[in-house]
Amino acid sequence: MAGQFECHPFLLTVQDVARALGTDLERGLSSAQVTQLQEQYPPNELDVGGAIPWYKIFLKQLFNAMILVLFFAMALSFAVSDWVEGGVLLAVIVLNVSIGFYQEYGAEKKMDALRALSAPSAMVLRDGRTQVIPNAEVVPGDVVILKMGDTVPADVRLFEAMNLAADEQSLTGESVPVEKIVEHLEDEELGIGDRLNIAYGTTTVRKGRGRGVVIFTGMKTEVGRIAASTAKKHRKAGRSMNYKKYGKRQPIIGLTKRIYDFVGKFLGLTEGTPLQRKLSGLAYMLFGCALLLAVIVFAVSKFDVPKDVVIYAISTGIAIIPESLVAVLTITMVVAVTVMRKANVVVRDLSALEALGGVTNICSDKTVKDSKHPSNPTEGTVTFSEADEQNQEEPEKRDFDRERSAAVLKFDVPDEKLNPSKPKEENEKEAIMNPELEYFLLSAALCNLATVRHEPEPKDDQPEWQVTGEPTEIALQVFAHRFRRGKRIMEAEGWKQVAEFPFDSSIKRMSVIYNGPNADHSVVFTKGAVERVLDLCSTVGIGSAQELMTDEYKERILKQMDVFASQGQRVLAIASRPWDGKYKEKSSPENNEDDDALRRRVENGLTLLGLAGIYDPPRKETTPAIAECSSAGIKVHMLTGDHPATAEAIAKEVGIIPRNLSILGHDVANSIVQKASDFDKLSDAEIDALPELPLVLARCAPDTKTRMIEALRRRSAYMAMTGDGVNDAPSLSRADVGIAMGSGSDVAKSAAKIVLADDKFNSIVAAIREGRRMFDNIQKFILHLLTSNVGEVILLICGLGFQDQSGFSVFPISPLEILWINMVTSSFPAFGLGREQASREVMRKPPHDRKRGVFTNQILVDMLVYGLIMGTLSLMTFVIIIYGVNNGQLGIDCNSQFSEECVPVFRARATVFAELTWLILISAWEFKDMRRSMFRLNPDNNSKFPLFKDLYENRFLFWAVVLGAISVFPVVYIPEVNTSVFKHTNISWEWSLAIAATIIFVAGVELWKLTKRHFRLLEDAAVVRGAFSQGSEEGGRKFHHTISFSSLKSWRSIGRKDTGDTGASTREKGGVSPV
Repeated sequence: MAGQFECHPFLLTVQDVARALGTDLERGLSSAQVTQLQEQYPPNELDVGGAIPWYKIFLKQLFNAMILVLFFAMALSFAVSDWVEGGVLLAVIVLNVSIGFYQEYGAEKKMDALRALSAPSAMVLRDGRTQVIPNAEVVPGDVVILKMGDTVPADVRLFEAMNLAADEQSLTGESVPVEKIVEHLEDEELGIGDRLNIAYGTTTVRKGRGRGVVIFTGMKTEVGRIAASTAKKHRKAGRSMNYKKYGKRQPIIGLTKRIYDFVGKFLGLTEGTPLQRKLSGLAYMLFGCALLLAVIVFAVSKFDVPKDVVIYAISTGIAIIPESLVAVLTITMVVAVTVMRKANVVVRDLSALEALGGVTNICSDKTVKDSKHPSNPTEGTVTFSEADEQNQEEPEKRDFDRERSAAVLKFDVPDEKLNPSKPKEENEKEAIMNPELEYFLLSAALCNLATVRHEPEPKDDQPEWQVTGEPTEIALQVFAHRFRRGKRIMEAEGWKQVAEFPFDSSIKRMSVIYNGPNADHSVVFTKGAVERVLDLCSTVGIGSAQELMTDEYKERILKQMDVFASQGQRVLAIASRPWDGKYKEKSSPENNEDDDALRRRVENGLTLLGLAGIYDPPRKETTPAIAECSSAGIKVHMLTGDHPATAEAIAKEVGIIPRNLSILGHDVANSIVQKASDFDKLSDAEIDALPELPLVLARCAPDTKTRMIEALRRRSAYMAMTGDGVNDAPSLSRADVGIAMGSGSDVAKSAAKIVLADDKFNSIVAAIREGRRMFDNIQKFILHLLTSNVGEVILLICGLGFQDQSGFSVFPISPLEILWINMVTSSFPAFGLGREQASREVMRKPPHDRKRGVFTNQILVDMLVYGLIMGTLSLMTFVIIIYGVNNGQLGIDCNSQFSEECVPVFRARATVFAELTWLILISAWEFKDMRRSMFRLNPDNNSKFPLFKDLYENRFLFWAVVLGAISVFPVVYIPEVNTSVFKHTNISWEWSLAIAATIIFVAGVELWKLTKRHFRLLEDAAVVRGAFSQGSEEGGRKFHHTISFSSLKSWRSIGRKDTGDTGASTREKGGVSPV
């Protein structure tokens, strides 16, 4: 790539760089150029590995606890010269490892793909339009737009930098953010840290914004060159063996910890998700039980251990291990991740998938807005009225969901359309341009990072008007376009930006400084939270209407702000001031205190120009989603930067708090809505003493979110926290489940475990529902697998009493029959249970107990009850055939070979095998619901016999059971295979015993379920409901006016009215004023 430049790009002017790359700085690359460059250059990625190598996955499969038991059994089989059984065990090991490897390798690939979706993205300019693309798709020549919190996607030659500073510590070691410039440099010997017009790939924008053209990508970037030459490994703390630095005992401590890490990682006990570690622990516990059972078998033989006793011990050990458990768990997780991706939820960490089912609280910003492109913002009529603040009419109810329009705006629907019979209000007049309005619009347009751009010939499925930026700023920009006072128009008239103080969540305002056309001084424009801007203002209004800011005037302004805020509007103050002469000060990236002092000088002595009330409409699906959370025992908290009245109004609209707070106790009503400043003043003890933690925290700062997390944690809550900004990263990383917005900063996405591609609140609820579905299904297939193991162990342990003429125990079911049942019969139904749809009750019960996990009391008791029924029936079948029909004839050496004397034993084994297979298969259908009868799984189905329909809903499970039941016949009847491999033979009348046992098993399971339902045994705890349930829908609300600006005599409010003769777009049902 360097070959296309005559020298390094930091030495060239921007125009020379653009010419060398063939790009247009105003429109970016064309689609045809991008396609060509993507073929010419490799993806913009660092080739540093990262993905788990295939051989590590293979070794992980080879050395898990389940396989180790099979290895142990295989080795014993070969040791006692049982070649058939040893060969089959070897085949089972190969099959199990192959399936597990295939599934986990595929899962890793899918997770890599999903992580790529949530990886840092880049905003680029292509074909004149801004696009957000994955970093990997960036090519040399792309025009990149950078803002605070972004990760720079590649090495970029900057041509616009507004207070832009980048954190280059990872590249240069310099801890102070580096201030960037756009001018070309002349010293060829400059190091990378001094090339101030270059923004380097993987560094982070700490403040400001800018634009640049990509010069190097992938391994050709500076960080790529470093990555190619170094591969640094990070060791955990305390693992060093340096005795000189840490003392003489350190080598022993360090070596012990390293061995612990290696063994724990090898056994799967210290790595993986919590559930995976818990199941690995279960596997080794079962392995220990298998060894204990083997000792019991040897003890019964008085530790005389001939071949037959060893084989019996092998059988018992195999019976207790659910060999397919790991594979089933892996597949279930892959399915859940795939389902979530389709619901626009990208899972970056599998542990979050499990944690979602236990979430008790959701802390969300007001990220529930509706976004659309505007129609023509230059068309329409704007009216104004002088408000009588002493005589405010009671607002009428309106359907705001019908009033959605452009880019998170809410526009006034014309009153003549809402109420045709109502005469037009006399005090509403068509707004005309005057100095006050003109200066207000100038400030709103210039102190604004949003853009509104017209595409005369838009591409297919692209709107004619394109917008970029934050919704609030887009609203103001669109309003300015109403009067043809948009930012681009103003800049074209000669306004030039010279400085910017970006929005800071701690002071909740931003400022810009412009040089005006033909002016001898610069102008400061400021906008932000009303309370924060008001304190900086010394005057109100302009020209002859200007007044001093008095306490009385402040009260009037705050009263007007409360009127807007109480209607759910986000209220901003717009202010300005002339600078003394031309602005020439520079910010200092090395000294934040100097920067703050400069900002205080700039944002001082302002003149208030007016207030803007902007309605952020909640999505219509938000309230039902909150109601679903309430029914699931999940509380929703709104942590927002909005004014308290705005936050309270929105919270009431979506149902987070009741409209009538008097239904709550006085102390609770006082605590559920708070300002962050009041909350921050409380000590931890005072917060813990609150009867209820705040459901609405207004004017919320990043530190407040962190305190809220800790307060919830002290109340044993398990919280999900949403965020999108750089300052949200600490709270996202500290929360139990951090959820970042797809449109948020790269820093936030890197700190989160889950990313919402569509920024919708109901996607969070969908993710929780899927997490609970997965948790329930894991419980179902664990119960299915372990119940069969309990039944087999009961059968084999009791079988120790069946001793032949030689005094050796005759096993009632052979080792290979057990393997067949565990690997083939149980596995596929377990896969099917992992695919079960969510129960109707999944969001009507409280979050699961995280300490108990999947092994609840109900699971443990059910496992023992069903396993006891299964084992008893199988045992009784064996007893009936041997002692009831064949007078106790157990033959000689029937564990290893077939003879005429062994026919009764072989027939009994075949019957037990068929019966146990069918019982395990039928149990999969029974476990579709832990409590409801298999014969009426769906309570809403009015059919007299809905069994078939209910069972056929899960087709995979249905056919797994049916085909598994049919597979019994060839296994029983195929000659040689039945007697030599499975150690059983053909049966006839014995089928009736298997069928009868199956019927009795179903009756027993149904009886136990009936008992649980009737006596309410082992049922899930009910969701605790108070006086108010979140998400309850109550009436609507209305607001009248949207923009207020000051005058000497009164407040004036502006709203937009559509008229038939203005040519306003018919796509726009409401107006386009930023209300």
